[in-house]
Amino acid sequence: MQRKLMRIVGVLLAVFTVGGCLLHGPDVVFDADLSHFQEYAERVAFPQVSDLAAGHDAVMPGPPNSIADGSERPPPWDLTLEEAITIAITHSPVMRDLGGAIVRAPDTVPTIHGPAIQSSDPRQGMEAALSAFDTSLATRLFFEKNDRMVNNFFSSGGTQILKQNYATFETELKKHTAGGTQFSVRNRVEYNGNNAVENLLPQAFDTIFETEVRQPLLQGAGVAFNRIAGPNAVPGVINGVMVARLNTDVSVLEFKMALRDLVSNVENVYWDLYFAYRDLDAKIAARNLSLDVLNRMERRVRAGQTGGDPARAAQFREQYFRFQEQVQNALTGRLLDGTTTFNGSSGGTFRGLGGVYVSERRLRMMLGLDVNDRRLIRPASTPWQGRISFDWESSLTDAMVLRSEVRRQRLRLRQRELELIAAKNFLLPQLDVIGRYRWRGLGHNLLGDFASPPAPFDRSSLENLFDGGFQEWQLGLELTLPVGFRRAHATVRNAQLRIARESAVLAELERRILHDLSNAISDLDRANEIGKTAYNRRMAAKEQIDILLLREKFPTESEPNLDQLIDAQRRFADADTQYHRALAEHMIALKNVHYEKGTLLDYCQVHLAEPSGIGGKYSPRTNNGWFSRKRFRDLDYRMFPAPSEPAEDVPEATLLEPTPAETNPPPVQFETLPDNSTP
Repeated sequence: MQRKLMRIVGVLLAVFTVGGCLLHGPDVVFDADLSHFQEYAERVAFPQVSDLAAGHDAVMPGPPNSIADGSERPPPWDLTLEEAITIAITHSPVMRDLGGAIVRAPDTVPTIHGPAIQSSDPRQGMEAALSAFDTSLATRLFFEKNDRMVNNFFSSGGTQILKQNYATFETELKKHTAGGTQFSVRNRVEYNGNNAVENLLPQAFDTIFETEVRQPLLQGAGVAFNRIAGPNAVPGVINGVMVARLNTDVSVLEFKMALRDLVSNVENVYWDLYFAYRDLDAKIAARNLSLDVLNRMERRVRAGQTGGDPARAAQFREQYFRFQEQVQNALTGRLLDGTTTFNGSSGGTFRGLGGVYVSERRLRMMLGLDVNDRRLIRPASTPWQGRISFDWESSLTDAMVLRSEVRRQRLRLRQRELELIAAKNFLLPQLDVIGRYRWRGLGHNLLGDFASPPAPFDRSSLENLFDGGFQEWQLGLELTLPVGFRRAHATVRNAQLRIARESAVLAELERRILHDLSNAISDLDRANEIGKTAYNRRMAAKEQIDILLLREKFPTESEPNLDQLIDAQRRFADADTQYHRALAEHMIALKNVHYEKGTLLDYCQVHLAEPSGIGGKYSPRTNNGWFSRKRFRDLDYRMFPAPSEPAEDVPEATLLEPTPAETNPPPVQFETLPDNSTP
């Protein structure tokens, strides 16, 4: 029988061994270059259409606005700055930027889900830290069939061939408290049926109900340590409730910074588009005057009048086409970097390089609107031209208190300080006081027979357990310590170095914010003075044109020199462009001061609505609610002064102000030149 069994085992081992070593069937021939794997290795699993996220309907967008449209111009859409900000924050689940980060690094792009993702992180989130204090339940159930020879006759209960049926069922509840105490409640039921002749009961149930209390006295003790590091923490892994909350606060501040940059970029693009319209208006006026001068010279040449010179006509024709090229570029724009955050200053340095179409598409992209809907956005808000001064001390205080970067760095420094407190706790040995108390009950059945009068061995296991006649207790100390505490000392040193680093970063960050705030306030003063100078230059250039054109209206005056008229118009176009550039720079500079102070969102009336629970998302809202078709108030910084430093307006009598007609020219009308007026 034994030889037959060995043969069967040998055959089975041979079958499994040979079967496991076969890598191919008998008809398969291996390729030396492993080309049979390349088909599967190079295969790409493309998602099916049904697997795409719901809510993203595939709608074919229309063609973009282009210079090739000729005289067909899209209808205008007058949009105020406040409307633009409201649309942007209500259509931005992703915090957009102007640098294309969504294409280059989509994993790093902030979204409205960022704080909720951090809070619900199963490793470092708030709920993960709190779950360490939850009650845990463990249950084990095992059955055994034992059949063995026993060498010691007495240890086996009087037999040398032990045949046993054995089963265990154990249930345990365990709970950690904030002070480090661990409470445990266990219930264990054992069934043992065997052929030992010395047993009083051939089969027996042994039921044990036990409670345990373990209290750390040194390492791991105290509410502070457990809130910082959590129960059962090890050196280098600090993830308590307080640390998790700091991580969540950091994620909220990072989301707020991304929202601030979004609002800042919306304003940047808005004033870029404002300047693009004004620049186009000035170039169209210069182009039209150049065309008029060209037509005059060509009429003189054809009529043979005095002053008609073909060479000068060619010069004026070149001048006209130069202005026409500038008009085309101002209308369509070139793909150059516009005004965006961190392009010279934190809030953005005004560039004004894009044309109308390019700037309008960039604004649509920032607002989350359709890029091409065959309408053309026109800024309806006008720049504020009054002088606004800021108190330096209050501005600096606001920057050091309200800037999200400073608050985030201080939270990180606080986190390192908490980690140092927890790390020092690991320098202590682990000394726990342990107390156990148990009730036991042994019987030939688990629930079984009732004897009258029942003897202990005639009753069931649970009857003996609840009778309380068999109770035990244990009290003691448990000491565990690594000799030398090398890892603990390394953890403390690492925490100290991290504190030194974060402190140095905080000091340097405050210096940088001081530098940027100084630049922003200084640039605001520069923009204000440049605006007045540019206005005076514009008025002087316009006066020259008026004088030259006055000679045509009065016969007593000599006819104006066409070269002077062309040069005067070119100067006026340049002065007009620079004047509106100065206005846009003034608004960008004013916005940058609030950016550096950390009050930009407050001045734009943007607030964060914190969700309830870990599954929510942060929703930015404005005081005016969601975007609707109603007319919004113009965003005027004078209307929302900061409580700590009211804005001061310079009396208008001290400023050289342009007239309303000069400051608010009508929107540009795109009209086609008559065919007979072009050379």
